[in-house]
Amino acid sequence: MSSSVPARTRSRAAQPRSSRTSWPSASSGFRGCAKRPMNFDLNDDQRAIKQTAREFLTRRYPLEEVRRLALEEERGFTDDQWRELSELGWPGLAVPEADGGQGLGTVELVVVAEELGYAVAPSPLHSTTSAALLLAAAGTDSQRERALAPLAAGERIGTVAVWDDPPGRSPSEAMLAPADDDTLTGRKVLVPDAGAAEIIVVVGAGGRLWLIEKGDRVEVTPTPGLDPTRKLYALELDGAPADELRGGNGQTVTRAHAQIATALAAESVGIAQRAMEMAVSYAKDREQFDRPIGAYQAVSHRCAQMLLEVEGARSAVLHAAWALDHDPESAPLAAAMAKAYASDCGFRVTASSLQVHGGIGFTWEHDLHFLLKRAKANAHAAGDARFHRERVAELIGL
Repeated sequence: MSSSVPARTRSRAAQPRSSRTSWPSASSGFRGCAKRPMNFDLNDDQRAIKQTAREFLTRRYPLEEVRRLALEEERGFTDDQWRELSELGWPGLAVPEADGGQGLGTVELVVVAEELGYAVAPSPLHSTTSAALLLAAAGTDSQRERALAPLAAGERIGTVAVWDDPPGRSPSEAMLAPADDDTLTGRKVLVPDAGAAEIIVVVGAGGRLWLIEKGDRVEVTPTPGLDPTRKLYALELDGAPADELRGGNGQTVTRAHAQIATALAAESVGIAQRAMEMAVSYAKDREQFDRPIGAYQAVSHRCAQMLLEVEGARSAVLHAAWALDHDPESAPLAAAMAKAYASDCGFRVTASSLQVHGGIGFTWEHDLHFLLKRAKANAHAAGDARFHRERVAELIGL
């Protein structure tokens, strides 16, 4: 299998001075933020990954193709497109090499995630990566061998089932519990890409995780969703064979959830970047009273504010990714801040871009609504901005 990912790549960010290797308690996160210097410049390998991702996604997912996939393809993607993404090594980007992955870090993960957001690419990549990260964090040796390696190689598609029916306000409110030691009965909703997924990680009461595979005891039903580029499903589990993930601990699972949230935040940054560029381009071309509308302060100030929000969100995401790779003490706080900021930024910038476009931005024929809907859906996935702001308050002792 070919791969665009260099065999070895690491962030230039300074390595943590602490010799601790375990994931610390969340309450220590705030104290770690100011201790260690950081360099957010991407290194050469990371820039190469970013360039490869931009070129591939621009070629493979022009907005005309995004529209076709979102509105005409039942699963939202084709097998050929998934195979191409898998050949780039992206499903296993942050999976350890021992488990069949690339063995890279969260920085590389968010670099690709931002480009996926920029392209608004309909793909089960985030769902598969999420399942792989949780399996890597909590799976036993036999579970990882059975399920993680195929996910990392892109041979199988995965997803994570978080939300009960009715959904709670936050992911931590999942209440599904096993009827016995090896089966699950219940209903999960808002499960992304479950129609294509063969491996499903189910989140239950107390944060417990179970591995299930699609079969006779698992019924999958499409459900309407805000974002047509990421298909949602309901799962009916009727005594489904389930294998609890017992190979990790609370700290490794917390880190995996933080990686998932940070990757979603990076997607939102990419979406906001694309929406901002569309607004600026339109403001240069659209004329009113014989002048480009961008010459008027009401429009130019709006575009400038978009840039401030995008750059701020990107910095927060890179900080979180760096911390998840190098500074576990500050990572819980950094990840919560990044997801909260990027969730708000993604929707505010796309909505502001719509205002710059005026009436044409509201039309079905214009592509901007795909970005706005993905941004809004991302804002609620893996915990919304309010949930993560409350997490920040908890971590700093408020």
